[in-house]
Amino acid sequence: MRTSFWGKGIATVTLATAVLGGASAQAAEQSTLYLYNWTDYVSPKAIAQFEKQYHAKVVQNYFTSNAEMFSKLRSGGDAQYDVIVPTDYFVPRLVDAKLIQPLGKLEAREQIADEFLKADYDPGARYSLPYLWGATGIIYDTQALPDIPHSWKALFDEQDNPRQPFSLLGGDAQVLFGASCAALGLGFDCVGQDAWVKAGRSVSATLQRPNFQGFSDSTAAIDQLVRGVSKVAVTYSGDFDYRRDESPETYRRIGFFIPEEGSQRGVDTLAIPAHAPHPKLARAFIEFMQQPDIAALNARYSHYYTPNKGAEAVLAKQGIKAAPDKQDRDKLMFVPLLKGDQLHLLQQIWGEVRSRQ
Repeated sequence: MRTSFWGKGIATVTLATAVLGGASAQAAEQSTLYLYNWTDYVSPKAIAQFEKQYHAKVVQNYFTSNAEMFSKLRSGGDAQYDVIVPTDYFVPRLVDAKLIQPLGKLEAREQIADEFLKADYDPGARYSLPYLWGATGIIYDTQALPDIPHSWKALFDEQDNPRQPFSLLGGDAQVLFGASCAALGLGFDCVGQDAWVKAGRSVSATLQRPNFQGFSDSTAAIDQLVRGVSKVAVTYSGDFDYRRDESPETYRRIGFFIPEEGSQRGVDTLAIPAHAPHPKLARAFIEFMQQPDIAALNARYSHYYTPNKGAEAVLAKQGIKAAPDKQDRDKLMFVPLLKGDQLHLLQQIWGEVRSRQ
Protein backbone atom coordinates (compact mmCIF):
# COMPACT_ATOMS: atom_id res chain seq x y z
CA MET A 1 0.00 0.00 0.00
CA ARG A 2 2.16 2.91 -0.61
CA THR A 3 4.97 4.32 -2.13
CA SER A 4 10.89 4.25 -1.33
CA PHE A 5 12.81 7.33 -1.60
CA TRP A 6 15.28 5.01 -3.28
CA GLY A 7 13.55 5.18 -6.59
CA LYS A 8 10.10 6.79 -6.36
CA GLY A 9 8.70 3.84 -8.25
CA ILE A 10 11.64 3.19 -10.60
CA ALA A 11 13.02 -0.34 -10.44
CA THR A 12 16.53 -0.64 -9.05
CA VAL A 13 18.77 -3.40 -10.34
CA THR A 14 22.31 -4.50 -9.66
CA LEU A 15 24.93 -5.41 -12.25
CA ALA A 16 27.24 -6.98 -9.73
CA THR A 17 26.82 -10.50 -11.05
CA ALA A 18 27.35 -9.30 -14.61
CA VAL A 19 30.67 -7.60 -13.98
CA LEU A 20 32.18 -9.92 -11.40
CA GLY A 21 33.37 -13.42 -12.16
CA GLY A 22 33.94 -16.67 -10.30
CA ALA A 23 34.06 -16.57 -6.52
CA SER A 24 33.75 -12.77 -6.44
CA ALA A 25 30.41 -12.90 -8.26
CA GLN A 26 29.15 -15.61 -5.91
CA ALA A 27 30.13 -13.57 -2.86
CA ALA A 28 28.40 -10.47 -4.25
CA GLU A 29 25.23 -12.48 -4.92
CA GLN A 30 25.19 -14.00 -1.45
CA SER A 31 25.41 -10.57 0.22
CA THR A 32 22.49 -9.10 -1.73
CA LEU A 33 18.88 -9.12 -0.53
CA TYR A 34 16.26 -8.67 -3.24
CA LEU A 35 13.16 -6.88 -1.99
CA TYR A 36 9.92 -6.61 -4.00
CA ASN A 37 8.05 -3.73 -2.42
CA TRP A 38 5.54 -0.93 -2.73
CA THR A 39 7.27 2.38 -3.40
CA ASP A 40 8.08 4.85 -0.58
CA TYR A 41 7.45 2.07 1.89
CA VAL A 42 10.69 1.61 3.81
CA SER A 43 12.94 4.23 5.34
CA PRO A 44 16.29 4.69 3.55
CA LYS A 45 17.82 4.98 7.03
CA ALA A 46 16.44 1.54 7.95
CA ILE A 47 17.87 0.06 4.76
CA ALA A 48 21.26 1.68 5.42
CA GLN A 49 21.35 0.31 8.98
CA PHE A 50 20.49 -3.20 7.79
CA GLU A 51 23.16 -3.07 5.09
CA LYS A 52 25.76 -1.94 7.60
CA GLN A 53 24.82 -4.49 10.25
CA TYR A 54 24.64 -7.46 7.88
CA HIS A 55 27.30 -6.38 5.37
CA ALA A 56 24.68 -6.76 2.67
CA LYS A 57 23.19 -4.74 -0.16
CA VAL A 58 19.43 -4.33 -0.49
CA VAL A 59 18.12 -4.10 -4.05
CA GLN A 60 14.50 -3.07 -4.50
CA ASN A 61 12.03 -3.54 -7.32
CA TYR A 62 8.54 -2.07 -7.05
CA PHE A 63 4.95 -3.04 -7.82
CA THR A 64 1.78 -0.95 -7.81
CA SER A 65 -0.81 -3.63 -6.99
CA ASN A 66 -1.07 -7.05 -5.40
CA ALA A 67 -2.24 -8.45 -8.72
CA GLU A 68 0.94 -7.22 -10.40
CA MET A 69 3.06 -8.75 -7.63
CA PHE A 70 1.19 -12.07 -7.85
CA SER A 71 1.64 -12.25 -11.62
CA LYS A 72 5.36 -11.53 -11.30
CA LEU A 73 5.85 -14.29 -8.75
CA ARG A 74 3.94 -16.81 -10.87
CA SER A 75 6.17 -16.04 -13.85
CA GLY A 76 9.37 -16.90 -11.97
CA GLY A 77 9.66 -14.06 -9.51
CA ASP A 78 9.38 -16.47 -6.59
CA ALA A 79 12.98 -17.44 -7.37
CA GLN A 80 14.16 -13.84 -7.91
CA TYR A 81 13.14 -12.14 -4.68
CA ASP A 82 14.01 -12.77 -1.04
CA VAL A 83 11.26 -10.70 0.59
CA ILE A 84 7.90 -9.49 -0.74
CA VAL A 85 5.25 -7.22 0.80
CA PRO A 86 1.77 -8.63 0.05
CA THR A 87 -1.44 -7.26 1.53
CA ASP A 88 -3.30 -9.47 4.00
CA TYR A 89 -6.02 -10.93 1.75
CA PHE A 90 -3.47 -11.93 -0.88
CA VAL A 91 -1.47 -14.07 1.55
CA PRO A 92 -3.82 -17.11 1.31
CA ARG A 93 -3.70 -16.86 -2.49
CA LEU A 94 0.09 -16.96 -2.37
CA VAL A 95 0.00 -19.93 0.00
CA ASP A 96 -2.47 -21.84 -2.18
CA ALA A 97 -0.33 -21.15 -5.25
CA LYS A 98 2.76 -22.36 -3.34
CA LEU A 99 4.49 -19.06 -4.01
CA ILE A 100 5.62 -18.34 -0.43
CA GLN A 101 7.23 -20.49 2.25
CA PRO A 102 6.61 -20.83 6.01
CA LEU A 103 8.62 -18.31 7.99
CA GLY A 104 9.65 -20.74 10.69
CA LYS A 105 10.61 -19.54 14.14
CA LEU A 106 10.89 -15.76 14.41
CA GLU A 107 11.45 -13.79 17.59
CA ALA A 108 9.79 -10.85 15.85
CA ARG A 109 6.35 -12.43 16.26
CA GLU A 110 6.49 -11.43 19.92
CA GLN A 111 6.48 -7.78 18.86
CA ILE A 112 3.19 -8.02 16.93
CA ALA A 113 -0.10 -7.06 18.59
CA ASP A 114 -2.46 -9.99 19.17
CA GLU A 115 -5.23 -8.61 16.95
CA PHE A 116 -2.91 -8.95 13.95
CA LEU A 117 -1.56 -12.38 14.90
CA LYS A 118 -5.11 -13.73 15.21
CA ALA A 119 -6.29 -12.41 11.85
CA ASP A 120 -7.99 -15.01 9.64
CA TYR A 121 -5.78 -14.41 6.60
CA ASP A 122 -2.77 -16.04 8.32
CA PRO A 123 -3.48 -17.19 11.89
CA GLY A 124 -0.34 -17.16 13.99
CA ALA A 125 1.58 -15.38 11.23
CA ARG A 126 2.89 -18.66 9.87
CA TYR A 127 3.58 -17.40 6.34
CA SER A 128 3.67 -13.64 6.76
CA LEU A 129 4.47 -11.07 9.41
CA PRO A 130 2.48 -7.81 9.60
CA TYR A 131 4.62 -4.84 8.59
CA LEU A 132 2.44 -1.71 8.25
CA TRP A 133 -1.27 -1.01 7.94
CA GLY A 134 -3.59 1.69 6.75
CA ALA A 135 -7.01 2.54 5.33
CA THR A 136 -8.42 2.79 1.83
CA GLY A 137 -10.34 6.02 1.38
CA ILE A 138 -11.45 8.74 -1.02
CA ILE A 139 -9.60 11.94 -1.87
CA TYR A 140 -11.37 14.86 -3.50
CA ASP A 141 -10.99 18.48 -4.56
CA THR A 142 -12.75 20.42 -1.80
CA GLN A 143 -13.29 23.44 -4.07
CA ALA A 144 -14.78 21.53 -7.00
CA LEU A 145 -16.86 19.18 -4.82
CA PRO A 146 -17.49 20.96 -1.50
CA ASP A 147 -20.68 19.01 -0.73
CA ILE A 148 -19.62 15.57 -1.83
CA PRO A 149 -21.10 12.85 0.42
CA HIS A 150 -18.60 10.98 2.55
CA SER A 151 -19.75 7.78 0.93
CA TRP A 152 -18.73 5.35 -1.81
CA LYS A 153 -21.65 6.91 -3.70
CA ALA A 154 -19.29 9.79 -4.43
CA LEU A 155 -17.81 7.48 -7.07
CA PHE A 156 -20.63 5.16 -8.06
CA ASP A 157 -23.72 7.39 -7.95
CA GLU A 158 -23.91 9.66 -10.98
CA GLN A 159 -26.28 12.05 -9.19
CA ASP A 160 -23.63 12.84 -6.57
CA ASN A 161 -21.02 13.67 -9.22
CA PRO A 162 -22.51 14.13 -12.69
CA ARG A 163 -19.68 16.15 -14.24
CA GLN A 164 -16.39 16.26 -12.34
CA PRO A 165 -13.68 13.83 -13.59
CA PHE A 166 -12.90 10.87 -11.35
CA SER A 167 -10.85 7.67 -11.33
CA LEU A 168 -11.04 4.26 -9.65
CA LEU A 169 -8.35 2.21 -7.98
CA GLY A 170 -6.85 -0.36 -10.34
CA GLY A 171 -5.36 -3.74 -9.51
CA ASP A 172 -7.35 -6.51 -7.84
CA ALA A 173 -11.11 -6.47 -8.32
CA GLN A 174 -12.07 -7.41 -4.79
CA VAL A 175 -11.57 -3.96 -3.25
CA LEU A 176 -13.32 -2.32 -6.22
CA PHE A 177 -16.31 -4.64 -5.94
CA GLY A 178 -16.39 -4.12 -2.19
CA ALA A 179 -16.63 -0.37 -2.74
CA SER A 180 -19.38 -0.86 -5.32
CA CYS A 181 -21.28 -3.17 -2.96
CA ALA A 182 -21.00 -0.58 -0.19
CA ALA A 183 -22.45 2.13 -2.42
CA LEU A 184 -25.39 -0.19 -3.15
CA GLY A 185 -26.00 -0.81 0.56
CA LEU A 186 -24.69 -4.38 0.41
CA GLY A 187 -21.68 -3.80 2.65
CA PHE A 188 -18.03 -3.38 1.80
CA ASP A 189 -17.41 -6.97 2.88
CA CYS A 190 -19.94 -8.42 0.40
CA VAL A 191 -19.37 -11.95 -0.87
CA GLY A 192 -21.31 -14.13 -3.29
CA GLN A 193 -22.76 -14.23 -6.77
CA ASP A 194 -25.84 -12.08 -6.20
CA ALA A 195 -23.91 -9.24 -4.57
CA TRP A 196 -21.05 -9.39 -7.07
CA VAL A 197 -23.36 -9.39 -10.09
CA LYS A 198 -25.08 -6.26 -8.76
CA ALA A 199 -21.71 -4.69 -7.99
CA GLY A 200 -20.40 -5.65 -11.43
CA ARG A 201 -23.35 -3.98 -13.14
CA SER A 202 -22.76 -0.83 -11.10
CA VAL A 203 -19.05 -0.83 -11.94
CA SER A 204 -19.83 -1.43 -15.62
CA ALA A 205 -22.19 1.54 -15.70
CA THR A 206 -19.63 3.67 -13.87
CA LEU A 207 -16.93 2.88 -16.42
CA GLN A 208 -19.23 4.17 -19.19
CA ARG A 209 -19.78 7.58 -17.64
CA PRO A 210 -18.18 10.41 -19.66
CA ASN A 211 -16.34 11.82 -16.62
CA PHE A 212 -14.65 8.50 -15.75
CA GLN A 213 -10.91 9.07 -16.30
CA GLY A 214 -9.69 5.48 -15.95
CA PHE A 215 -7.94 3.36 -13.35
CA SER A 216 -5.11 4.79 -11.25
CA ASP A 217 -2.90 3.38 -8.55
CA SER A 218 -2.86 5.15 -5.21
CA THR A 219 -0.02 7.57 -5.82
CA ALA A 220 -1.04 8.39 -9.40
CA ALA A 221 -4.53 9.22 -8.12
CA ILE A 222 -3.08 11.79 -5.72
CA ASP A 223 -0.88 13.33 -8.41
CA GLN A 224 -3.85 13.61 -10.77
CA LEU A 225 -5.87 15.52 -8.19
CA VAL A 226 -3.01 17.93 -7.58
CA ARG A 227 -2.72 18.57 -11.34
CA GLY A 228 -6.47 18.98 -11.72
CA VAL A 229 -6.81 16.01 -14.07
CA SER A 230 -9.20 14.37 -11.61
CA LYS A 231 -11.41 15.73 -8.87
CA VAL A 232 -12.19 12.59 -6.87
CA ALA A 233 -10.40 9.23 -6.59
CA VAL A 234 -9.42 6.34 -4.31
CA THR A 235 -6.13 6.23 -2.42
CA TYR A 236 -4.45 4.81 0.67
CA SER A 237 -4.28 6.86 3.85
CA GLY A 238 -0.51 6.69 4.26
CA ASP A 239 0.20 7.72 0.67
CA PHE A 240 -1.89 10.84 1.09
CA ASP A 241 -0.52 11.70 4.55
CA TYR A 242 3.05 11.23 3.24
CA ARG A 243 2.58 13.79 0.48
CA ARG A 244 0.47 16.23 2.46
CA ASP A 245 3.03 16.40 5.28
CA GLU A 246 5.81 16.83 2.71
CA SER A 247 4.06 19.81 1.07
CA PRO A 248 1.02 21.10 3.01
CA GLU A 249 0.40 24.03 0.69
CA THR A 250 0.28 21.81 -2.40
CA TYR A 251 -2.42 19.65 -0.84
CA ARG A 252 -4.39 22.30 1.04
CA ARG A 253 -7.46 21.93 -1.19
CA ILE A 254 -7.38 18.11 -1.20
CA GLY A 255 -9.60 16.34 1.33
CA PHE A 256 -9.58 12.69 2.44
CA PHE A 257 -12.24 10.59 4.12
CA ILE A 258 -13.06 7.00 4.96
CA PRO A 259 -16.53 6.28 3.53
CA GLU A 260 -19.34 5.99 6.04
CA GLU A 261 -20.31 2.50 4.79
CA GLY A 262 -16.89 1.14 5.75
CA SER A 263 -13.66 0.46 3.94
CA GLN A 264 -10.55 -1.67 3.78
CA ARG A 265 -8.21 -2.07 6.68
CA GLY A 266 -5.18 -3.18 4.73
CA VAL A 267 -2.28 -4.88 6.49
CA ASP A 268 0.85 -5.19 4.38
CA THR A 269 3.04 -8.08 5.41
CA LEU A 270 6.56 -9.38 4.97
CA ALA A 271 6.82 -12.81 3.35
CA ILE A 272 9.50 -14.98 1.75
CA PRO A 273 8.93 -16.40 -1.75
CA ALA A 274 8.97 -20.18 -2.12
CA HIS A 275 12.32 -20.28 -3.92
CA ALA A 276 13.96 -17.18 -2.48
CA PRO A 277 17.67 -17.16 -3.34
CA HIS A 278 18.71 -16.04 0.18
CA PRO A 279 16.11 -17.23 2.72
CA LYS A 280 18.47 -16.92 5.71
CA LEU A 281 19.20 -13.28 4.91
CA ALA A 282 15.47 -12.77 4.28
CA ARG A 283 14.61 -13.95 7.79
CA ALA A 284 17.29 -11.69 9.22
CA PHE A 285 15.73 -8.78 7.31
CA ILE A 286 12.25 -9.53 8.68
CA GLU A 287 13.61 -9.78 12.24
CA PHE A 288 15.47 -6.51 11.77
CA MET A 289 12.40 -4.69 10.43
CA GLN A 290 10.46 -5.61 13.57
CA GLN A 291 12.92 -4.15 16.03
CA PRO A 292 10.80 -1.47 17.74
CA ASP A 293 13.02 1.46 16.81
CA ILE A 294 13.23 0.30 13.18
CA ALA A 295 9.49 -0.41 12.98
CA ALA A 296 8.81 3.07 14.36
CA LEU A 297 11.25 4.57 11.86
CA ASN A 298 9.41 2.93 8.96
CA ALA A 299 5.99 3.96 10.27
CA ARG A 300 7.15 7.54 10.68
CA TYR A 301 8.72 7.59 7.22
CA SER A 302 5.82 5.98 5.34
CA HIS A 303 3.01 7.63 7.36
CA TYR A 304 1.33 4.26 7.78
CA TYR A 305 0.43 2.65 11.10
CA THR A 306 2.48 -0.04 12.81
CA PRO A 307 1.25 -3.36 14.29
CA ASN A 308 4.44 -3.50 16.36
CA LYS A 309 3.75 -3.05 20.09
CA GLY A 310 7.21 -1.75 20.90
CA ALA A 311 7.11 0.69 17.99
CA GLU A 312 3.77 2.08 19.19
CA ALA A 313 5.43 2.98 22.47
CA VAL A 314 8.34 4.64 20.64
CA LEU A 315 5.95 6.69 18.50
CA ALA A 316 3.83 7.66 21.51
CA LYS A 317 6.92 9.17 23.17
CA GLN A 318 7.48 11.17 19.97
CA GLY A 319 3.89 12.39 19.94
CA ILE A 320 3.01 10.49 16.77
CA LYS A 321 -0.33 8.70 16.35
CA ALA A 322 0.04 4.94 16.07
CA ALA A 323 -3.52 4.35 14.80
CA PRO A 324 -6.48 6.30 13.34
CA ASP A 325 -9.09 7.92 15.55
CA LYS A 326 -11.61 5.42 16.90
CA GLN A 327 -14.40 6.88 14.77
CA ASP A 328 -12.49 6.02 11.59
CA ARG A 329 -10.96 2.81 12.90
CA ASP A 330 -14.43 1.41 13.64
CA LYS A 331 -15.31 1.77 9.94
CA LEU A 332 -12.43 -0.41 8.81
CA MET A 333 -12.53 -4.12 8.07
CA PHE A 334 -10.37 -6.79 6.52
CA VAL A 335 -11.20 -7.74 2.94
CA PRO A 336 -12.98 -11.14 3.04
CA LEU A 337 -10.83 -14.12 2.16
CA LEU A 338 -11.66 -15.83 -1.12
CA LYS A 339 -10.50 -19.21 -2.39
CA GLY A 340 -11.30 -21.69 -5.13
CA ASP A 341 -14.68 -21.31 -6.80
CA GLN A 342 -15.47 -18.02 -5.06
CA LEU A 343 -12.27 -16.40 -6.27
CA HIS A 344 -12.77 -17.80 -9.76
CA LEU A 345 -16.33 -16.42 -9.85
CA LEU A 346 -15.21 -12.93 -8.83
CA GLN A 347 -12.47 -12.95 -11.47
CA GLN A 348 -14.95 -14.17 -14.09
CA ILE A 349 -17.43 -11.38 -13.34
CA TRP A 350 -14.61 -8.83 -13.32
CA GLY A 351 -13.40 -10.11 -16.68
CA GLU A 352 -16.88 -9.65 -18.15
CA VAL A 353 -17.05 -6.10 -16.81
CA ARG A 354 -13.68 -5.19 -18.31
CA SER A 355 -14.53 -6.75 -21.67
CA ARG A 356 -17.46 -4.35 -22.00
CA GLN A 357 -15.46 -1.24 -21.15
